Amino acid sequence: MEQLNAISEKFSSLAWGIPLIVLLIGGGLYLLIVSRFLPFRFFGHAIQILRGKYDDPNDPGEISHFKALTTALSSTIGMGNIAGVALAISVGGPGAMFWMWISAIVGMSTKFFTSTLAIMYRGKDSNGDLQGGPMYFIREGLGKNWKFLAVMFSVFGMLGALPVVNVNQLKQAINDIILIPNGVEVSLSSNLIIAAVLVILTTFVILGGLKRISSIAAKMVPSMVILYFILVLIILGINYTEVPKYFLMIFTDAFEANFINGDAVFGGVLGAIILLGIKRGAFSNEAGIGTAPMAHGAAKTNEPVREGLVAMLGPVIDTLIVCTLTALAILVTGVWQTSSDSGVTLTASAFQDAMPGYGQYLLMVCVFIFSISSLFSYAYYGTKCMSFLIGADKKHYYNYLYILSIILAATTPFSTMINFIDGIFAFMAIPTMLSTIIMAPRVVKEIKGYRKRMKEDSA
Repeated sequence: MEQLNAISEKFSSLAWGIPLIVLLIGGGLYLLIVSRFLPFRFFGHAIQILRGKYDDPNDPGEISHFKALTTALSSTIGMGNIAGVALAISVGGPGAMFWMWISAIVGMSTKFFTSTLAIMYRGKDSNGDLQGGPMYFIREGLGKNWKFLAVMFSVFGMLGALPVVNVNQLKQAINDIILIPNGVEVSLSSNLIIAAVLVILTTFVILGGLKRISSIAAKMVPSMVILYFILVLIILGINYTEVPKYFLMIFTDAFEANFINGDAVFGGVLGAIILLGIKRGAFSNEAGIGTAPMAHGAAKTNEPVREGLVAMLGPVIDTLIVCTLTALAILVTGVWQTSSDSGVTLTASAFQDAMPGYGQYLLMVCVFIFSISSLFSYAYYGTKCMSFLIGADKKHYYNYLYILSIILAATTPFSTMINFIDGIFAFMAIPTMLSTIIMAPRVVKEIKGYRKRMKEDSA
């Protein structure tokens, strides 16, 4: 197991080199500039679209703008917001959160462009059904000569959609919050029982396809965000005198090489804190990775820009709001300095510190909902990737791999799983970002056309 962990760590560090950071952040900044900061100028309009003002049931697609966003959020609002933030702070200190913010702000433009392209260049699968996502907009938008990028995305997409981090941290939360405190011995058998329950729950939902997944996500995502929001506000209220100090520390520590655990892998340099924040930001909101466009590509609309605007709200909700809440809860309670825990266990310590006796159980409810909703949407992403590669009639075979990964994740160390997914996400980002940057001028032209149509409709 130690050898496996070392291999996954090396894989992650090789994948997340300077070229990828330039592609993700530099590419995102380029998209932000060429769109003339459209995500920020059209924020209010995006809210109107989300609320259903422009919905037309006769438009092509499968699900509404709202369901597309909640389906995408059900995968991004998960363990990246609880375990990922805790990992970033336990290793890189408060400053890592600042670079997660930068990743999210830049990610808004990336999400806008990738999801607009997902509607502009929807393609048909082998069954003749309309589909969206990076593999389709690469094939339809760039042609056969670029198909290798579509294949690359789909191969790594099948692996990146495996729910290994969510399952691993849900298992850890159940062990640390429920089983161990109540005297239950944690073993391979208990972990396999947890995996079996998750397999049954997941199988029931994913066999219902996108419509069942999106309907459940539309109910679960808003309620889980509100519940988590309220719980963290209680923690911040209890520790209100500490909030200004630590909020300021997020900014000041962002430019200091101050690694909490002195991890030799990160070297204790400023560049490493930036890398850590961007990596955890990418894991949290998945901007530029290419998963969200697969959900947004199924939206009922004939206006690509509208879905792009809805998609850009994802990093705002996911990283700027939910991740910031988690970071402040960990910081103001002081557990990041007094505990050697990491991941979901560190966040649980913060909840227990603020609300002794019941805080960790309330977090357990959130963790369970976050994880389960992520399990559903990731299964949809993986089947879409397999469908593109070997045909829609064979996509159900992915479910067997998916179920196997749940069992594997429940019996494997967290560090191995997070390093594996980090590396895979990097290889998903390469085809997604390259193709998006190449086709960016087409999106800019579409923006101008959309603005013109909006003015004509309002005249």
